[in-house]
Amino acid sequence: MLVDAALAVMWVGLTCYALFAGADFGAGVWDLLAGSAGRGARRRQVIEHAIGPVWEANHVWLIFVIVMLWACFSPVFAAVMSTLYVPLTLAALGIIARGAAFAFRKASTELWQQRLFGAFFAVSSLVTPFFLGAVAGGVASGRVPAGLAEGDVLTSWLNPTSVLGGVLAVLACAHLAAVYLCADAAREGDAELARGFARRAVVTGLASGAVALAGTAVLHADAPELFHGLTHRALPLVLLSAVSGVTGLGLLVTRHYLAARAAAALAVAAILWSWGAAQYPAMLVGSITAAQAASQPAVLFACLISLACGAVLLVPALWLLYATFQRADASKPDHRPAR
Repeated sequence: MLVDAALAVMWVGLTCYALFAGADFGAGVWDLLAGSAGRGARRRQVIEHAIGPVWEANHVWLIFVIVMLWACFSPVFAAVMSTLYVPLTLAALGIIARGAAFAFRKASTELWQQRLFGAFFAVSSLVTPFFLGAVAGGVASGRVPAGLAEGDVLTSWLNPTSVLGGVLAVLACAHLAAVYLCADAAREGDAELARGFARRAVVTGLASGAVALAGTAVLHADAPELFHGLTHRALPLVLLSAVSGVTGLGLLVTRHYLAARAAAALAVAAILWSWGAAQYPAMLVGSITAAQAASQPAVLFACLISLACGAVLLVPALWLLYATFQRADASKPDHRPAR
């Protein structure tokens, strides 16, 4: 019971990171594709306003997941960190470069400096979710065995399932960001920009669905255990993700942007939980289960109690942060709420 509770709490944290930080990464992708300094200025302004107050806070969820994995499932932590240290290091460098570039671009006054830091911010926003998705693919395909550095440091993340995971992560982040930015632009009274982000959200949503559908063949050949789990135990969650994704596209077309946010978030969360359900009870496919990797009950209990106490402070604070900057700016004219 304690093992499942700790695993579920950790997966909730992973879901929050995917939904909040994922949208931040996607916003960087749209910053990259916004256009020239003049033509893309308005898009970049909306993007900076949307992620500026929260881009650093969102990494709290990643820290939470890593600490939970280390404290509650230390053999899995050791195996993942020692086998997949290359993509994890590249992802960490991407996060650092992205944050530094975002801050320096804001403080720069020269156009060439803004372009330079903007390029670092945008490119790192693109590659970082790819590396994180590749890590997930390596774990899901069973290429991370138990033990210290027992897996191949290259093929553990340079393989078909990892590439699929990386591409899907980039597309999902771009889709989430575009959906979220629709409501932000509409709230600022810029209906044309909202429609532009909606078109991008529809395109990336369709692309995500096409890649996921084509990816079933990849999983069937490269990760048969994961494929079996997704088509049996986790099938209801896979269907929920598909239905939510299609519903979200319809809501975007009809300009119900806030409802589209919920549908897009549910689609991404459902596919993430379908991975967990498909792999359960294994944490490292073919090597170790959650029960085998778990710490002593006293450690699990202490972690869960500590998390409950911390959540009393953290969750309301994060809620206030997100809610404050999701309110419309009353000082701006022609302001209309998103539907």
